[in-house]
Amino acid sequence: MIYTQNIIKNLQEDSTFLPEDLLIVLGPTASGKTKFAVELAKQFNAEIISADSRQVYRHMNIGTGKDLAEYQDVAYHLIDIINPGEKYNIDSFIADFAEAYQDILSRGKRVIVCGGTGFYIQSLLQPQPFIRIPINLNLRDELETRDKEELVQLLSGLLIPNDFKVDFSSRKRIIRAIEICEYLSSNPDFAFESRKNYGYKIIGLNPSVEVRRERISKRLKLRLDEGMIDEARSLMEGGVSYDDLEYYGLEYKYISYYLKGTITYDDFYKKLETEIHRYAKRQMTYFRKMEKDSIAINWI
Repeated sequence: MIYTQNIIKNLQEDSTFLPEDLLIVLGPTASGKTKFAVELAKQFNAEIISADSRQVYRHMNIGTGKDLAEYQDVAYHLIDIINPGEKYNIDSFIADFAEAYQDILSRGKRVIVCGGTGFYIQSLLQPQPFIRIPINLNLRDELETRDKEELVQLLSGLLIPNDFKVDFSSRKRIIRAIEICEYLSSNPDFAFESRKNYGYKIIGLNPSVEVRRERISKRLKLRLDEGMIDEARSLMEGGVSYDDLEYYGLEYKYISYYLKGTITYDDFYKKLETEIHRYAKRQMTYFRKMEKDSIAINWI
């Protein structure tokens, strides 16, 4: 049970929680973020900005878990803003977020951010200009043949910007660091975009693993009963390809495999359920990383 009234009272009495600050509700999938954010929005005369990388797409309601009915009469933003098949990235999110934020404040309301895409949320709080460095596929193909020690040695010979924190946890991240450093070396005049610094308070929802797993399994069955596969079929009738479905990940990825006949329905169900559980675990890992990066999260 979430003791909403105690949380509200504490926030109302917190002199450091300013009217322009973001109140952020985050957590893994199936943790009850939307419902909780709506409760807070009613108390604080707030509107909700979604921080979900897939709910921006129209006609993708069941698979992305929009649960629009839960918003009741609370206004929401950055949901249903582009068509399936279009690509959406972090730069688009930052720009769209800033516009929605100013719009909400101009009407004398507070802003609540709700979502499970940790990268989006962290990018609001700790601007990461290096994500704008373009991908170099040729370089990546070349580096893929090297082991981790070779990659670290290659990176050590490059000029690393003082404000660039290299993540040595995987080959993939080291390769990205090399890509960034080589690009900056060849493009010393690359312009970094300045971004607004938002004040914030974060509430993290963290049900027990057992409860989370039970909710995920129950919700998957419900969404299939609601017509999630038919929703994917409708997307394809509207011009979305199998590759597009795979791009959207998780539910749509495995539905595409099933619709292509690559896997049976039983395999589809089992694999998708397993992957959603893994996704929730990855979300929690990213939130813990945010804490290591000095972002305070109040867990309940």
